[in-house]
Amino acid sequence: MYFNHVIDAVGHTPLVKLNKVTDGIKGTVLAKVEYFNPGNSVKDRMAIRMVEDAEKAGLLKPGGTIIEGTSGNTGMGLALAAIAKGYQTIFVMSDKQSKEKQDILRAVGAQVVVCPVDVAPDDPRSYYSVARRLNAETPNSFYPNQYDNLSNTAAHYDHTGPEIWAGTDQKITHWAAGVGTGGTICGVSKYLKEQNPAIVTVGLDTYGSVFKKYKETGIFDKNEIYPYKTEGIGEDILPKNVDFDVIDLFIKVADKDAAVMTRRLAREEGLFVGWSCGSAVFGALEYAREHLKEDDTMVVLLPDHGTRYLGKIYNDDWMRAQGWL
Repeated sequence: MYFNHVIDAVGHTPLVKLNKVTDGIKGTVLAKVEYFNPGNSVKDRMAIRMVEDAEKAGLLKPGGTIIEGTSGNTGMGLALAAIAKGYQTIFVMSDKQSKEKQDILRAVGAQVVVCPVDVAPDDPRSYYSVARRLNAETPNSFYPNQYDNLSNTAAHYDHTGPEIWAGTDQKITHWAAGVGTGGTICGVSKYLKEQNPAIVTVGLDTYGSVFKKYKETGIFDKNEIYPYKTEGIGEDILPKNVDFDVIDLFIKVADKDAAVMTRRLAREEGLFVGWSCGSAVFGALEYAREHLKEDDTMVVLLPDHGTRYLGKIYNDDWMRAQGWL
């Protein structure tokens, strides 16, 4: 058996039991390890779906250019799809993203545009605005807009959710994931709750993001928005892919707690994962300590690989400079 292209290898990632970081927690905690996708992240799934749905709708034509704002991982998935299908790619990133992410995208043939992070979403310099402008200026281009493109959620409803349901022998009781665009957590949650409405969905947010307060109060509070270092989760906007009805609660995780847990996952579990993976596990375990019972099974999603963060959380000098070691 062989695949016709690397993008055909996306999906069917393993569930791996967490053993040491879960010390003292009742029940079973399983990690859905998404770095086994060919682009080393969960974003491969939705990137390919957005491209294929755009092709079917006539929005992406032969020889076209895909232009997207990304923290890095969606860009990688889109780049692999573009290589397979013959498109060009331009990716717009904020300057808080690791240099490794920028270099990886350039390595697969993408043009990378870097924008300042500390500006409002509607500022012409923001990576949202620059991506839209480049799309308007570039003939035969397509702007997937992963935040509001519901193909993002659909990819996880159709594939990731069923994989988790089957992989736990239908025994999953709790589902936990970081929330950025919202597609992963909401697509999976929608599917799982259709199978068993009692399944609890825990969204992991970060300090400096609007999600938790909006879920609890219905208020979009701009005072909640301030710079944070963790990459890949939290937002200063409300993406259409975030369906608050299928997320039962949010837990916020600090940058330091996320970074330290990420390094623990590498050393104690052998899972060399990315920064937001530490956010997801730290927050999920905080919930599990109080609520998980002996017979419960929690699945927490680990979105990406540690190679994206070698210059940051896996660099002792950088960690010391933050005061985190």
